[in-house]
Amino acid sequence: MVPDKIHGPASDSVLITGAGGLLGRAATVPFSSQRWNVTAVTKADLDIGSKAAVLAAFDKIKPVLVINCAAATDVDRCEREPEWAFKANQEGPLNLARACLNAGAALVHVSTDYVFDGEKDGFYTQDDQPNPQSAYARSKLAGELAVTAELNRAYIVRSSWVFGKGGKNFGSRVVELARSGARLKGVIDQVSIPTYAPDLAMRIYEITRKGTYGLYHVTNTGPATWMEFARMALDLAGLADVEIEPVSRAELGQPAARPRNSAMRCLLSQRLGLAPIRGWQDALKEFIQQ
Repeated sequence: MVPDKIHGPASDSVLITGAGGLLGRAATVPFSSQRWNVTAVTKADLDIGSKAAVLAAFDKIKPVLVINCAAATDVDRCEREPEWAFKANQEGPLNLARACLNAGAALVHVSTDYVFDGEKDGFYTQDDQPNPQSAYARSKLAGELAVTAELNRAYIVRSSWVFGKGGKNFGSRVVELARSGARLKGVIDQVSIPTYAPDLAMRIYEITRKGTYGLYHVTNTGPATWMEFARMALDLAGLADVEIEPVSRAELGQPAARPRNSAMRCLLSQRLGLAPIRGWQDALKEFIQQ
């Protein structure tokens, strides 16, 4: 069942999928604050892997814009269960793209830095060829390609290391884990850019207002390792005495490969005059204070 809309005076309707997740919740804020009619649906409300369910939702909501935050993001589970990964990360976006095409709606599809193999030094841009190294990464790239093959009115937004309130990943929970007495390990040989979910959501809003379809890289500013991020988070939270064990990614023995370096910058945002998003350190301070 699709829940009722958050009503505003605007006639334009926005559908946000994956609203039970970190980014999905954050994405409702800028659109609702600008008085759009927002319908935010969780996986329980709408399984985008079901073509019939997607069509029924579109028939009821009649969106002019869809923000797809629904995804299978458990990287190691994706490695063990690739069919699960591709159903969520390729078939689901394809269903949304086809429904958008039929309805004349635009689609924002959120993707990942993991589409790159991590062998490059420096920043990845849209000019770099993806070379996914895990089932998760392959499924996310397949979702990008499915959307762009089907729909011209699409924004593909790659981001990295998203953290924020209610997130289940290491970056979102490191302070909580420290306070619970958990043994913490910080990876020292993997580099990307931590991205604060509210900042990502606001940039998605700004991109859709520009109306230039294409491929975007959206992150906060400044590369980091998970060790650097975790250490700063604990220090800001008054937990400077909590130790973090430095480890390599290989030492963790995880099933899925992660790119060594996947820091990105966006060529298209620069051309559109969108200013760089603030540094991840400033975003982390806000997150910890909240």
